[in-house]
Amino acid sequence: MKLYHGTNTDIEVIDLSRGLRHKDFGKGFYATPDRTTAVRMAQKRARLFGGEATLITYEFDETTLPSDLKIKRFPEKATVEWLLFVDANRDRKNTSSIHDYDIVIGPIANDGVVLQLTNYREGIYSPEQAALLLQDKYLDQQYYFGTDRALCFLHKINVETV
Repeated sequence: MKLYHGTNTDIEVIDLSRGLRHKDFGKGFYATPDRTTAVRMAQKRARLFGGEATLITYEFDETTLPSDLKIKRFPEKATVEWLLFVDANRDRKNTSSIHDYDIVIGPIANDGVVLQLTNYREGIYSPEQAALLLQDKYLDQQYYFGTDRALCFLHKINVETV
């Protein structure tokens, strides 16, 4: 399968220490199977930080993953478990990782999700209500790579300016 990473410059070697801690699935490297989503992210990153909108394409073969690699796969739609997982990872009070997965696969928390997370945090909705309100929304998918071992299964095949 092809995964895409949208950024503002080519990445020769992925350095997990450069990732941001309070992302959907924590500090790590993110890619998406949706090329359009990755292009949009590349353009946004270039607009915010300079450089050129760059799309990096990777080959990822899930069938080659060893059984002892820790993988968490969420359904494609919002669930209470996914919502609470994203909320915990994005919580700035957490100073260390909340999980030890090598790879996490699941929906991207877009602006609509952030609104429901805020409503949940402020006590307006329960996690069940917030997840239910997101059920009809299409959420792009993302792959999180949190360990160097997981990155060994991601192979760069193309870099292009978009």
